[in-house]
Amino acid sequence: MDAYFSSRLHHQLREDVRHFAEREVRPRIAEMEAARTVQHELSRLIARQGWIGATVAPAYGGMGVGHLGKTIIIEELSRVSGAMGAMVQASQLGVAKIVHFGSEEQKKTWLPAVSSGECLPTIAVTEPESGGHVLGMAASAVRDGDDYILNGRKVFVGNSHVGDLHGVVLRTGPGSRGLSAFLVESDRPGFSLGEHRESMGLHGFSFGELSFDNCRVPAANRLGEEGDGLAVAYSSSVLYGRANLTAVSLGIHQAILEETARFCTERIRYGKPLYELPNIKIKLGQLQSRLMTARLVAYHAVHLLDQGLPCDAELMNAKVLNVESALDSARNAMEIHAAAGLFTDRPIERYLRDAHHIFAPAGTSDVQLLRLAEVALGTAKGQWSQRLSEVVRTEELATVH
Repeated sequence: MDAYFSSRLHHQLREDVRHFAEREVRPRIAEMEAARTVQHELSRLIARQGWIGATVAPAYGGMGVGHLGKTIIIEELSRVSGAMGAMVQASQLGVAKIVHFGSEEQKKTWLPAVSSGECLPTIAVTEPESGGHVLGMAASAVRDGDDYILNGRKVFVGNSHVGDLHGVVLRTGPGSRGLSAFLVESDRPGFSLGEHRESMGLHGFSFGELSFDNCRVPAANRLGEEGDGLAVAYSSSVLYGRANLTAVSLGIHQAILEETARFCTERIRYGKPLYELPNIKIKLGQLQSRLMTARLVAYHAVHLLDQGLPCDAELMNAKVLNVESALDSARNAMEIHAAAGLFTDRPIERYLRDAHHIFAPAGTSDVQLLRLAEVALGTAKGQWSQRLSEVVRTEELATVH
């Protein structure tokens, strides 16, 4: 499967990221789990490897390795730390808005900084009262001469507390054409962060609240035209969010299998390794089967995206299948570990907690299935990948073969 989708470049990239994750990230896991605080230093160290610029064209200082390369990076980081995999995937959402909707000046200003790790971008769409209902947002941007004045709150913003440049979708008018997007630097007057809140998993990652209180930004910070906000939000979610979260789930899933196989080899029952018990061996086979299927679905979807082909359905399917498979495997792994899995000296309970965090962003499994039902019925309303993925192919990607 790897040989079909991947090139030598991809294989080397996987080795590089895995080596880094084992050397720099794994030794920090215990501290991250105990502190449950934002990992500013480690986030910056990862960003300086250039991986946030995976899909940014070399002309702007990026790697140009495409969505498959990006998937491998996130997957390998998530295999060691779901939190740091989530950090990279959230920054990639911030990349999407600039690549697809940024002016040439905005690209030249921000993409090299993103690619070098000097700038961590975010995307901020969700609000406390509207949740995943994008058109229900109320936070506003009002034109005032050459500026806009921003007011309102955004929640569940990935990399909220480490981000330098927030891509914020706000209401500039009524209806679906009344949303616009803006680049907001984190040091602007009127911008503030909510208190970092502890969560069930992904310790070290921040996904918190941004507040805007008469925050003034120049009109030059607007992404695209007024009314492009819905497209900014959906392109980030469809082309990047679903694929990125799929990659986080895939990395966690790989870790679940490896840890469970190790446990079954080390643990002795009835004078033999635990895996000799038929019911345990069957469960291990189920984990292996799920992981192989999940990876195939994930790589196929981003391969299509890299080729500039329509793949909304494939991206939706990749997200729902990977999230649900990782959760199923985490539960099975906990059953195999039994009481031993309840203690923090083994990471299996961390994998279970982290896997739950990937369920809701970019649409829950029910949302993905509703959209897939529309595909089955022939009532789907166009494809965002068809509209925008060609831009990725022609402007971002270098040759990877």
